[in-house]
This record gives sequence, C-alpha cells and structure tokens, in this order.
Amino acid sequence: MSELRELPVGLWIGLAAGLMLQGTLLFRDARLRGRRAWFWGLWGITGIPTPTLVYLLLVVLPALKKQDQEDAMEAGQGFAASKNEDKD
Repeated sequence: MSELRELPVGLWIGLAAGLMLQGTLLFRDARLRGRRAWFWGLWGITGIPTPTLVYLLLVVLPALKKQDQEDAMEAGQGFAASKNEDKD
C-alpha cells in the first residue's frame, strides 16, 4: 500500500483525466447510436482500456458490418436496376 503513496500527483491527475475522457466519449457515442449511454459512460470511468475495447467489439464493429451490408445491398440493387433499364 505504501507504493501508492509514492506515485506522483501528476500521474493520479492524468489517470483521472483519462478515465473521465474515456467515460465521456463512450457516453456521447453510445447516446448517438442509441445504445445505453449511461451504462457505457459509467463503465468507462471505472478502468482503462477494457470498457473501450468491449464497446468497440459489441457496438461499433457490428454497426460497421451492418452499414457495409446495407451499402452492398444498395449498390447491388442500383446495378441490377441499371441493367434492367439497359434491356428496355
């Protein structure tokens, strides 16, 4: 326990700032995505970097995959529609 007392104050301030920044960014992004913002924000201030990594794996990557699939479907439909117009 005495090791914690020997840490410089600047390190404690930096850790607190990092935790608050992480919690704030997770909260804001989750709120934009409609994904339990308070949960992610509160969990974000408890530790570094686990909440961010889990958020990326459970929220951001699935959203990116879904967006890519939607883009591919739109591109495919647009191509099919243009082929049908060429035949007429």
